[in-house]
Amino acid sequence: QVQLVESGGGLVQAGGSLRLSCAVSGSAIGANTMGWYRQAPGKPRELVASISSGASTNYADSLKGRFTISRDIAKNTVYLQMNSLKPEDTAVYYCSAQNRWGAAYWGQGTQVTVSS
Repeated sequence: QVQLVESGGGLVQAGGSLRLSCAVSGSAIGANTMGWYRQAPGKPRELVASISSGASTNYADSLKGRFTISRDIAKNTVYLQMNSLKPEDTAVYYCSAQNRWGAAYWGQGTQVTVSS
């Protein structure tokens, strides 16, 4: 059974930083495309960043330069470093894992609130 557990969310002032973590069990992150998504109230879920099994990264155009996705294979954990946070970054952030067969798994989400 694949489980993803996000942590690291919270309340931060505009301009601040947070690092989200996604601890994975039941599947090796190196065999999956790992992604971070976010969903703000009243808006659809959107891709923030992803990292492939081959460690190629992809970012939403609007977030390039502020957010960085990384992974620690030994800890089976994926991270999202978020810098220069803005109030519009406020959302629930979700971690996802998609294997080569297309099966996708999601975490429960972690709230990020950026105050102005």
